[in-house]
Amino acid sequence: MEAYLDNSATTRPGGAVRALAEELLSSGWYNPSALYKPALEIQKRMDAARETCLKAAGAAGCRIIFTSGGTESDNLALLGHMRSRRQAGRVLISSVEHPAVSACAEELKRMGHRVEEIPAGKDGRVDLEKLEEMLDGEVALISVMQVNNETGGIEPLAEIAEIRRRKCPGAAIHVDGVQGFMRVPLNFRKLGIQSYALSGHKIHGLKGTGALITAPDHPIRPLQFGGGQEGNLRSGTENTFGILALGEAVRGWKAEDTEKIRELKIRLWSEIKQKVPEADVNGPDPGSPESAPHILNVALEPVRSQTMLFALEGDGIFVSAGSACASRKQKISPVLKAMGVQTARADCSLRFSLSRETTEEEILYAAGRVGAQYDILKKYVRR
Repeated sequence: MEAYLDNSATTRPGGAVRALAEELLSSGWYNPSALYKPALEIQKRMDAARETCLKAAGAAGCRIIFTSGGTESDNLALLGHMRSRRQAGRVLISSVEHPAVSACAEELKRMGHRVEEIPAGKDGRVDLEKLEEMLDGEVALISVMQVNNETGGIEPLAEIAEIRRRKCPGAAIHVDGVQGFMRVPLNFRKLGIQSYALSGHKIHGLKGTGALITAPDHPIRPLQFGGGQEGNLRSGTENTFGILALGEAVRGWKAEDTEKIRELKIRLWSEIKQKVPEADVNGPDPGSPESAPHILNVALEPVRSQTMLFALEGDGIFVSAGSACASRKQKISPVLKAMGVQTARADCSLRFSLSRETTEEEILYAAGRVGAQYDILKKYVRR
């Protein structure tokens, strides 16, 4: 049997998306910038995908820029906005961000801005008291995640936006929504944030596709130049296959999908805990409203994560030892470190991430093998 539980790294394209891709490869491959009818039809379908994504994010009437994925969207949001400012300012980035955001810090510093980390609590979410202490009129941009890609912690965006309103109303808020879009409710307009990044292949779309949603009047300067596509903010021939697949993936997501995923995640944790009493969770309690429905981070001390990961792979079970973007670097997760997790524990932690295609059979099989492998491997740990 095979159990794929690394859906935060990528999801399998959905059936409707695969069918759409086949259709486009044969009859929908035209350049949407051309003026003849087949190309104009593709442009119309792209416009429909824009509206679908905006509606899903509670951002009707806002601007959406299609990109190559979450990383480009985050870079455009942070660097593009700060390029639009005439004066240097303070940029606050949460200490548990994905590298797509945190790696922008050095470039922002080279641009003359002061970058500071917002501390996280033990649950992996922004420490609101510390954030409030950091805010003043010099803050130009605040960047936080919607859902942490390693622990599944949901950031208190409404509270963050309210603190910003009171302390520094002129500061922009960017949200990396790559792990939250479609799985955690969002009302972009109601929150009053300025930009939001999303990715297609995390919700059964295609790799190489993402988007940045911004408030209509939010200033951004492009990072690449050319033919002026995407409102002159992201030049280059559009990835029509990926864009239309993104719209299809969003249309295909149902509220009951999210509820099913949450139930399975809670069941997975219950089964693992039953078989491995020593197991513990990194991040919020799996059943709490502060925990995303699809991500579970488990410490399995004293068995090292790499050892358990490869043992489970031998059983046909695929999980990760942190962010897929950094997993091959074989270093302690900076997210867990920022949460105050001890090195020994962090080195024994695995991330299980589910999707709407995950089955109960996969959950039960994975939990059973985790228990069996743990009983074997813990005997060989050096003390």
